[in-house]
Amino acid sequence: MNREEDLEWELRPGSAMINIKVCHGSNHHQLHVPIQSTFGDLKKRLVQETGLEPKDQRLLFRGKEIDDQECLQQVGVKDRSKLLLLEEMASKERKLEEARRSDEISKACKAVAEVKAEVDKLLEKVVALEATVNGGTTVENKEFVVLTELLMRQLLKLDGMRLKEKQKCREGLRLVANARA
Repeated sequence: MNREEDLEWELRPGSAMINIKVCHGSNHHQLHVPIQSTFGDLKKRLVQETGLEPKDQRLLFRGKEIDDQECLQQVGVKDRSKLLLLEEMASKERKLEEARRSDEISKACKAVAEVKAEVDKLLEKVVALEATVNGGTTVENKEFVVLTELLMRQLLKLDGMRLKEKQKCREGLRLVANARA
């Protein structure tokens, strides 16, 4: 909410405004809110300040977590009261899992991209060899064997990747494709 909305609330009859301090980790947020606000309203307001969604927030007043439907005034919140904001543990765990998963997808995609780059280089050699053979030039069997061996090594690298990595890479690529659409 911005200052204009605060001023609009102040002009309403019976809508006394209070200043409260919300501590979140090492951050302190000063909020100017109507005393009739609920803790749910306060959580919505704190989204702008903290980036935490209301479902990921736990607001404590005098050491107790208060329900979202409770009114600030009814539980004893007064002007210059202090509240403590904590992040739900499930939210932290979910963020860590998402970061880990993103890292795994990134590693798998990088490994597949490295193999693809190597195969692309080998493809150029195959095309050149094919042009040479089609031009009527005799090519030593050794060149075919070497190219076949190099391609087999890349195939083995792909096979050596865990199926999970391949699936994660596909999933990541699908997500990127969906994002572009």
